[in-house]
Amino acid sequence: MMDQNLLERVNPVFNTAKMTVFQLAAAGVKEAAEVAEKLNLSFEETQNSASTKVSAEQMTANMILVETRWRTCAAIAEKTGCKTIVDLPCGYTPRAKAISQKGIAYYGLDLPAAINEAEPAVMSLIDEDKRSLVHFCGVDATNGESLKAALKDAEGPVCITTEGLLMYFTDSEVGALCDNIRMILKEHGGCWVTADTETGMQYIMTIQPIAGDRFMEIMMKSKTTAENKSDVNVGSNSLTVSPQGDVAENMKNAMMFLARHGLKAERMILSEHMPEIKSLGNVTPDQAEAIKENMQKCAYWKITAMDTDVAVDTDDLKAEDFDLQASIVNDTLKLSLKGRVDTLTAPNMLALFERVTAEHKLSSVDIDCEELDYISSAGLRVLLIMKKECTGEIKLIGTNPSVKEILEQTGFNSILNVAD
Repeated sequence: MMDQNLLERVNPVFNTAKMTVFQLAAAGVKEAAEVAEKLNLSFEETQNSASTKVSAEQMTANMILVETRWRTCAAIAEKTGCKTIVDLPCGYTPRAKAISQKGIAYYGLDLPAAINEAEPAVMSLIDEDKRSLVHFCGVDATNGESLKAALKDAEGPVCITTEGLLMYFTDSEVGALCDNIRMILKEHGGCWVTADTETGMQYIMTIQPIAGDRFMEIMMKSKTTAENKSDVNVGSNSLTVSPQGDVAENMKNAMMFLARHGLKAERMILSEHMPEIKSLGNVTPDQAEAIKENMQKCAYWKITAMDTDVAVDTDDLKAEDFDLQASIVNDTLKLSLKGRVDTLTAPNMLALFERVTAEHKLSSVDIDCEELDYISSAGLRVLLIMKKECTGEIKLIGTNPSVKEILEQTGFNSILNVAD
């Protein structure tokens, strides 16, 4: 087994999970308190950082936020009816006990450093006759093969839950995560429920009634604490909806980010799915009521894989001497060209490509050229743009002798895949 110290030094972000389990324990979750006791966690170790000290207001808000997230994600996941719950990251929370008691399979996935500590502590709480339903595995969420291996025996459909993960990822990391989750959903079926996309808004809506005008100060302290413990810049990727600026536009951009990775989201309004939150008893009745009302403005996202075959509307891109049809199959754009692709019509083909890539992540393009009469240097330039934007190949199928000759004369037959 790898040295625990090395695991912790390479990726300290799992330390924030200790903050969470302590906050759940403080919120009155008995099983979380038992885990915290087994791990000998203290307030100083889990809540304070090198440069910040947690105030009573901050601790109260954190308890409410974490308990709301923990209970609501579980409630939504169970309502999906999925046979298996995949907790990513599982951290140190005792969710495995609650899930397994209901006869649902549970997969707790996290960094190896967290799993090494969490698994024995959590498994000790689970009844012996339910332990066969519980599986823990160390993974890297950006590594598709590690996730695939961890879930090789999972029965679908699966519900993947993420709480407190996305905020620690860069754009490239969250993009890899989306691709991996889509892979899992395509193989097993099911959905992804995440509390992370609007977590900034939920924090504001929770802390404002408690701290009043000081809410921004407390928010920044919480951000600093998380960054000190995780050694990363928090909440700066395209799938974390920023509560600053135009929130509606930020949300639209996050939805488009998902679409580019073959996923689509439904907002689950928090107030409609939130069960009883015990830690609301730690604030005044007026503050508790204000927080509940504010949860009408926040949502968790239920995310599913897009259909494998998506038609693309091209009516506005057709011209007198040019016609095209398009669809998306998995991550491949299927194009059928008719007539001439020249200076007048090549912009239409480029407009189509940019329209599709704004909403979908493409790996390749297959172009049916059977009815293509001519392609000019402008059209070839569009093909080159496509080639640069795709990770896979641009394949031309059914080219006639005159089009094939143009490709050979320009050297494009060696750049593109020209099928016989």
